[in-house]
Amino acid sequence: MPKIPRVLLRIVANKYLLAFVVFFVWMTFLDDHNFISLFQNQQKLHKLNADKAYYENKIESDRRKLKELQTDSRNLEKFAREQYLMKKKNEDIFIIEEK
Repeated sequence: MPKIPRVLLRIVANKYLLAFVVFFVWMTFLDDHNFISLFQNQQKLHKLNADKAYYENKIESDRRKLKELQTDSRNLEKFAREQYLMKKKNEDIFIIEEK
């Protein structure tokens, strides 16, 4: 059976190194607030903040459109014709789709 070198034995027997290794393993895999879940939660937070910014911009855009529709009857008629394909009695509608 080969002898373990004295230097390697001193490193393994070092109480500070042993405590650090146990702490690292605990914080990486075993704890409820481990490093892995912390990283995943930060990624989710980043995505949610991006979604929040998108929806805030969308809400602001929709508010501007709503105000525009409520203030001018011509804009309301234009919106109804474009979005809901409404027409007057004596008109025909031609829909042109682009590929």
